[in-house]
Amino acid sequence: MTALVTPDLLDRVRDRLAQTSGEPTPATVAAAIRAEAGGVLGDTDLLAALRLLQTELTGVGPLDPLLADAGVADVLVTGPDEVWVDRGHGLQRSQIRFADDAAVRRLAQRLALSAGRRLDNAQPWVDGRLPGVGNAGFGVRLHAVLAPIAHGGTCLSLRVLRPATQGLDALAAGGAIRP
Repeated sequence: MTALVTPDLLDRVRDRLAQTSGEPTPATVAAAIRAEAGGVLGDTDLLAALRLLQTELTGVGPLDPLLADAGVADVLVTGPDEVWVDRGHGLQRSQIRFADDAAVRRLAQRLALSAGRRLDNAQPWVDGRLPGVGNAGFGVRLHAVLAPIAHGGTCLSLRVLRPATQGLDALAAGGAIRP
């Protein structure tokens, strides 16, 4: 984040966008950034702010690259700097980081809304399905819990729901079932 693109500026832009109707487009986001910055942002700073806000407003935000990986089965967020991924060989820590717990909470709340659920202090946990997220548009199962129920901050779990790739014959040949 550049010196002119501050967390305060991004919060003001988010608030402005929340007061508008409809999905935010790149043009409306750029206009909100310009308005809240008072015209002091150059093109480079405007693009940096636009990219940052786009990751927060669309898809699964900074987790998009993980869910786009065809080998990923689960993504777990247990803290702003604790993002875990399972590619079938156990959990491994990823390089993805959030600015703070508020950023994790905003993502969890936005995803809950996408699943048709509510996530706030009065309803601090959610279980739902996010259709068309991740690689090839498979569904994703969402579980999220807010503090104080989740000790230490917001926790988020995303499980990729893929169709079965093996038929009964392959399962029987592998010993998973008996014919």
